[in-house]
Amino acid sequence: MGAYFDRLRDIRFLRYLLASVGALAVDMGSFLLLLSAHVAAAPASAAGYSLGIIAHWLLSSRAVFADSVAAGGNARHMQKAGFVGSALLGLLLTTLIVGAGDAAGIDPRLAKVAAIGVSFIATWIVRSRFVFRARTVT
Repeated sequence: MGAYFDRLRDIRFLRYLLASVGALAVDMGSFLLLLSAHVAAAPASAAGYSLGIIAHWLLSSRAVFADSVAAGGNARHMQKAGFVGSALLGLLLTTLIVGAGDAAGIDPRLAKVAAIGVSFIATWIVRSRFVFRARTVT
C-alpha cells in the first residue's frame, strides 16, 4: 500500500508541475508585457505573479489536489486562505529576488528565472504539506 501512495504522490507532483507551467505562462506573459510597457521590474514581476496565483488556484484545486479540496464552508475558506498565504510567500520571494537582481545589474528576466525555481519549491512544500494535506476522518 505504501508503494501505491508513493506513486500517487509522484503523479501529484507531476500534475503540480504541469499546473505550475500553466500558471507560469500567465505570470511570465504578463511580466514580459509589462516590462515592454516600461513598468519597473519589481512591480511587473509582482503583477505577473499575482495573475499567475489566480491561474494556479484554478488548476491546483481542480487538477492537482481535487481529492483533498475542502467541500465548502469554513474549511474551504481556510484552505483558500492557506493557498493565498503560500502564494504571498512565493510573491514575496519572487519580488525580492527580481528586485535584488535588477538592483545588482542582472537582467530582470534572468532574475525572474531564479525566482521561479525558489518560489516553486517553497509553494510546493507549503501547499502539499499544509494547504492540501490529506484529511483524516475521526
